[in-house]
This record gives sequence, structure tokens and C-alpha cells, in this order.
Amino acid sequence: MKAIASFDMDMTLFDHGTWQIPGSAMGALQRLREHYYIVIATGRDMDAKYSIEMKDLVKPDAIIHLNGTKISVGDQLIYEHSMDRELVRRLLQYAAEEPFSLGITVGDEDYYINPLIVESHDLLRFGKSGRNFQDPWKLLDMPVRTMAYIGNENGVRRMEKAFPELKFPMFSGMQGADIVERDASKAEGLKRLCHHLGVDIKDTVAFGDSMNDYEILQAAGIGVAMGNSIEELKRVADYVTTNITDDGIWNACVALRLFD
Repeated sequence: MKAIASFDMDMTLFDHGTWQIPGSAMGALQRLREHYYIVIATGRDMDAKYSIEMKDLVKPDAIIHLNGTKISVGDQLIYEHSMDRELVRRLLQYAAEEPFSLGITVGDEDYYINPLIVESHDLLRFGKSGRNFQDPWKLLDMPVRTMAYIGNENGVRRMEKAFPELKFPMFSGMQGADIVERDASKAEGLKRLCHHLGVDIKDTVAFGDSMNDYEILQAAGIGVAMGNSIEELKRVADYVTTNITDDGIWNACVALRLFD
């Protein structure tokens, strides 16, 4: 029976400094496949245009998308959950009045309140912005599983007070956050996936670097924090490896004897 090895995408597998998955990480995935289901566990929708190329590169057996609100095994969707429409309306209205920028990407279309904030963020981070912005209020007639906030930590703290039913785990670069219902998490996604695949959760290892990895590192049999993780995540991890730029995934696999 195979175990599960799950990996966050951004700054765990995918290095924002080089815009690549390190060769050592790809080598580790190849070594692990014999005894592990390879799982991506991410805040992204890996079926969206900005992520599908990475999905095709990793070739995961399963994906926990959008912080556990969408789970797929191969081409089969085994779980999905959407936010209540009134909650989405309140979030959009709040962002419009502040003004903040929040929204989602669906396929190759971007639905964001205050899209100029997103565009400016992209230009600073990537040097370009190729967004295809649409009317964000159309989200009221679409399934919304999670949302993304683009901005600083001060905005996150204000939204936490305004929406106590939600959590806002910040991205590793601290320039944005996921917007997730309190009952949703990658950990809950991992539990559902374990049930589907018939794997005991103690036979899982999870790698991550950001606060949306907090619960899954606690729930997994072994939780591994990247060396470039925020300190709060390192404190709950079973093992802290080296940075993504210093072969963090490979080094953890060797230290934990996952290739044996």
C-alpha cells in the first residue's frame, strides 16, 4: 500500500526566484513515486491558466486545490465546496468600499475588485501582467470556493475583524492572503483524500512554507517546513529542512529516509 507525500506549490515546489521547480525537487518526486502517491496541496486552482503548466510538469496523482475546497484524483473530481453567495457579496462590497483588491482567477479570466492593485502587484513581482480582467460582480453567479486578497498585512488584520467566520493565511511573500472559510483547510482535504485512497493519515508526509500549510503540517504523519518558511510554521513542523534554493525537498527526503 502506498503512502502519501503532499507538497505545497509556491516556494515549496515552485521557486519564485527562478520561476522553476528545482531539479533536485523533481528528482525527489521521481524517487518517491514508487512508494508514495504524489499530491499537490495548494491555495491555487491547479486547473487555472497560471497553474496548469506546473501541474503537467509535476504529474501528481491527486491535487488538493484551493485550500481543500476542491479535490481531484487524476481527472476525477471527488470533492468540492463553494462559499455562500451572500458571503461573497459582502466580501466584494467590503473590498469596493475600502478599497482593497480581492477576487479569483477562473480558467483564463480574472475577477477582481480594484484590478489595478493586482496589476501593480504583478508588475513589481513578475515585471509584467497579462491578466484578463472581467466584471468581479459576476462572481455572484459563479461557484466561489476560496478567494485571494492582494495587499499588505494591515489589510489582512482589518478583514479578520470584519469577517470572523473566515481566515486569511498570508502568502509567503507577505503581499497577499488566501480567503478561506474557517472549516476549510489543506488538512481537511488531506483527510478526505486519505479516505478516498484508503491511506491512514499517519502514513502521510506534508511539505509547506506558508500559513495555509499550518494545519496540514500538524495533521500529517510527518510535517516538513521549508527553510524559507515563516517562523510560526517552523514551530509546528516535525522537521525543518533547508531552503527551496538549497535543495530543501531532496534534503528532507534523505534525512527522513523517505527514499528507503
